[in-house]
Formats: sequence, C-alpha cells, structure tokens
Amino acid sequence: MHNASLHPRLPRRRTVLALGLLALAAGSCRSAEDQRAAADRDVYALIEERRAAIDSQDRPFTIEPNPNSLRRRLERGEIGVLEPLSLVQCLEIAAENSRDFQNQRERFYLSALDLTLERYRFEFQTTGTVGALLEGDGDSRGVPSADGNLGLSKLLGTGATIVGNIGLSLVKDMTQAHTFDLVSNASLEITQPLLAGANPRIVREPLTQAERDVVYAARTYERFRRTYAVDVSSRVYRILQQADAVANEENNNKNLQALRERNQALAEAGRLSAIEVDQARQQELSSNNRLVTERQSYEALIDGFKTFLGLPVPVALAIDTGELKRLEATEPEAFELDLAKLDELALRLRMDHQTVLDRKDDSERSAEVSADALRSRLGFTGRVDAVSESNRPLDVRSDNLDWQLGLDADLALDRFPERNSYREALIRVESARRDVEESGDEIRVAIRNNLRESAATLEGYRIQRTAVTLAERRVEGAAMNQDAGRATTRDWLEAQASLLDAKNAQTAALINYQLARLALFRDLELLRVDQQGIGFERVALESALPADAKGTPDANANPPEQRP
Repeated sequence: MHNASLHPRLPRRRTVLALGLLALAAGSCRSAEDQRAAADRDVYALIEERRAAIDSQDRPFTIEPNPNSLRRRLERGEIGVLEPLSLVQCLEIAAENSRDFQNQRERFYLSALDLTLERYRFEFQTTGTVGALLEGDGDSRGVPSADGNLGLSKLLGTGATIVGNIGLSLVKDMTQAHTFDLVSNASLEITQPLLAGANPRIVREPLTQAERDVVYAARTYERFRRTYAVDVSSRVYRILQQADAVANEENNNKNLQALRERNQALAEAGRLSAIEVDQARQQELSSNNRLVTERQSYEALIDGFKTFLGLPVPVALAIDTGELKRLEATEPEAFELDLAKLDELALRLRMDHQTVLDRKDDSERSAEVSADALRSRLGFTGRVDAVSESNRPLDVRSDNLDWQLGLDADLALDRFPERNSYREALIRVESARRDVEESGDEIRVAIRNNLRESAATLEGYRIQRTAVTLAERRVEGAAMNQDAGRATTRDWLEAQASLLDAKNAQTAALINYQLARLALFRDLELLRVDQQGIGFERVALESALPADAKGTPDANANPPEQRP
C-alpha cells in the first residue's frame, strides 16, 4: 500500500516541475513594448555619450515625433494665426518638423543600435528551452515526456567560444505504469582558433568598427545640424530680403502715385506739360507691375520655406522683420586672419575631415583582417558531456562522463576569394589616402573662397550704404529743384529709381555678408547652434589671428561667443 500511494505522486511532482519550467519560460518573455524601451535606453545612453564627447549643445536626443509639434497643433486646429517667426523660432521648428532632420536622427539611432548588437556578441548569452512530447503508435497509449535546457555561451577576445548547457529530461518508464524517469545532462565545449582568427584585433574588429561608426554618425549628425542651421538662416534672410524689396517697391509706388497726382494737378492748372504727366503715369504703371512680381516672388519663397520646415502649405506664415533690423543695427566687422593658421584650425576642427582621416585607419585595419584570412586555420576543440543517474539528477559518476579533444586544420590550399578580397582592401587603403588629400584640399579652397566672399560682401555693403545716402540726397535735391522749377519730372524719376535700386542693393549686400560670415564659421567648424540661435566660438578663432594682432583691444573686445 505504501508503494501504491507513492508512485502516483511522483508523476505529479515531476509534472509540476515541468509546468514550473514552462511558467518560468513564459514569465521571462518580455513584451514588444518592453523590448523597445530597453533598446531605447541602451541606444540613447550611447548617443548622449558620443554627443558629449564632441560638445554638442542640442536638446536631449530622441527619434520619437513630438505629438505636440507645430505642424500637429496646426492640423488639429489648436493654433489660429501664427505670429511672425523669429530666426530662433524657425530653427526650432525646422529641428522639430523637418523630414531631413528626422532622417538624420534615425540614421544616428540605427548606427548606435548596430553597436549594441556588436557589444552583445561579446557578452554572456543565455538560451532556455522547454518542451513536452506525447508519442504513440496504433491503438497503444501515448508515452509522455518533457525536457528543459539552459544554455550559456561567451565569445572571448582571443576568438575562443565557450558554450555550456544544462538540461533535464522527464520520460515515462514503460516497465512501470506510474513511474517517470528524471535525468539531468550537462555539457561544456570550448573552441579556440590558433592561427587565422586568433589575433584579438581581428576578433574585435567588427566591434571596433561599430564603435567608430557611432562616432562618425555623431559627427555627421552634429555637422548636419550646423549646416542645416545655416540653410535655415539663408532661407530666412532671403525671405527678409524679398520682403524688404516689396516694402521698398510699395514705398516707391506711393511716391510715384503722389508725383503723378501732383503733375496732373499742375497740368490742369496749365503749369506743366502733358508729357511730364505721362512720364509719371508710365513710371507708376511700371512700379505696379514690379510690385506684383515682387509679391509673387515673396509668396513663392514663403511656400517653399513652409515645405522646407515641414509645415502645412495652407498656413499663413511670415518672418519677423525685426531680424533684418537687428542685422542693420550691428556694425559689420572684418577679420584679419593668418591663412596658414586658419587652414590648420579648420583641418583640426572639421568633423567631416576627422571622419575621413579615421576612415583611412579603418581601411588599413580592414586590409589587416583580409590578410589574416589568407593564413591557414587551426582550431582546438574540447568538449565534456555528463549524464546523471536515473531519478538522481545531481548524481553524476565518472563512468557517465564523455570527453573529446580535437584539432581541426585548414591548410590554405585554396584562398582565391580571400586573395581577391585582400587585393580590394589594399586598393581601398590607397583610395582612402586620396580621400584625405582631397578633403584637405577642398577645405582649404572653401576657406579661401569664404574669406574672399566675406571681404567682398563687406566692402559691397559699405559701398551700398554710401550709395543709399547719396541717392536720398539726390531725391531730396530733385524734389526741391522740381518745386522751384529748376528740374524736370525725368530728373526726379531718375533719382527715385536710383534710390530704389540702392536700397535693394544695400539689403542684398547685408544679407550676402551675413551668409558669407556664417559660411566661414561653418567651414571652420566654429559654428554653434543651441536654443538661443546661432553663435560662433570667437576664442578659437583668435588662434588664427596674426601674431601682431593678438592681445590688441580689437581682438579682445568681443565676448568668447557671439551671435551673428
């Protein structure tokens, strides 16, 4: 009776054990949302680390679209009419809504995600499986069984791989109706390459490259932010330039209309000829036509800017004209810089050039990996397997141990694909070296062009300011002479046309100078973009000043960082 009562309990206990393993496996599964959150934590930590290393001053990084972005609020009707936007607001909107910006963020994220996978390859990796089976044939009763397995593996820097497994099997004993056999098994296997693939540099190359790719992605993203900010600024300033052209033409049109009305009144009084009335009327009509064209050009720029910012096209958008007034109120400055020092500064700071230099190193390491693949392969393998006594999972005896030691050699009799890969790698090394030379030359050319453009536009702006002053005096003199009868309508019209051209040219020269200045700082990698707008590092620029200019009042008169 004692045995009869005992046997039914054993299957129940072992069934409970099997069910417990299944429950453990089910409980260890993480939801898709949890996995996503874990990936974000790992990736964002890597990204912030890399961005801190290059002194990025952007807001916290995320690839998640902002549900309360300006575009979404406009689409939901939460915002009625937009106030005129400042440059800082345009930069914020661009960073938030721009499709190009989002694409860059996602590329950065994916590069860091790839790095987490390469790091995972060198971590302890676990596997767990459980299973249940019912077997039978014909009319016989099925034979139940269950098993579970826990595995652990580790890749070492030497190329060695260690794999361990522990398992439990629960099988019905066919000789006894109510008995199940519980057996444990364990194994440990080590493989170690001894020739090709044994160098730690070769083994860790995928991880090394993934880490460097994240550095490159961080540089590319930061470089994109700065270049994009210049692009946004250029569009904003061109819109302001066109808005100023519209305002100038509107003012010109009012003056022409007043002249035409004055001439008509004088002609009706017999004091002026009909020819001068027609001259005024003709110029007024020309101004009306120019005004239509200028307004159309302005609207086209605005629509293009809305698309650029990722905003709905139907929304009414305007730029704060105070931005242009701030530029006009700031006295432009000339930079006397040592060209050789400027080249050195740019080559040292430019993030894209640093990446080109690093990619040359990558190509050399890749050639080293390809050369290693040409070598013979010799691998050592060691394995131990153990099985417990039935129903005694912790009882493992020496006669239940099996072991193996082995060597596996590949004598490199055929390395044709590897030969071609090695030759290609050597060619890529030479190509990477040429890329370094080309990148340096392009930067030097860009710096010289920027300096020439800055100097030319600054001089042009100063000339146009003088031209506006002279044109205003000419208009005043023509008006006074016309009232005194010493000037004709044509004289006043020519003076007014010159004033209009001078004002438009002055604004264009100011915008061109500002954009040339931004391009210089961008190509020197001195531009900084943050929540306050665009600035540049003046202290770093002082390292390129001529020796006799350092320490002078003019050189130190400005703060370390200044907004353009």
